[in-house]
Amino acid sequence: MEIKKITAFETIIVRHPVLRLGKPIASCYFEGDDLPTTSHFGLFVENHLTAVISAFKVQNKLFIEENQYQIRGMAVLEEFQKKGFGEALLKYCENEITVAKGELIWFNARESAVGFYKKSGYEILGDKFEIPDVGPHYILFKTI
Repeated sequence: MEIKKITAFETIIVRHPVLRLGKPIASCYFEGDDLPTTSHFGLFVENHLTAVISAFKVQNKLFIEENQYQIRGMAVLEEFQKKGFGEALLKYCENEITVAKGELIWFNARESAVGFYKKSGYEILGDKFEIPDVGPHYILFKTI
């Protein structure tokens, strides 16, 4: 297993089948993907990209911390799920955010993924809400 920085374009091979299956490829591109303050990381197994995560330097007015990062596009190919790869990739991303002097990580988590993130120390803020064409989500956060 190897984790390294990748491009926004490279994330699509995992984002599409996991997060946007059946939707146009264009739905896999997120606003801010190509900003210099955004980082994308990929987890490789035998040189095969199997999981991705992106960290966007984005301020959310719900939090007071100055240096905030939003995680988006966290995805692990189905055949590689439940093997600890997602946890390893999340920890790697958290470490990179810490190195960048990030104070808080926040994101919109799919309802089905809340348990995964809570095991890594994230807390829910507020009530469940719907993202059109994607499904029910919660805001999760962690101070670092």
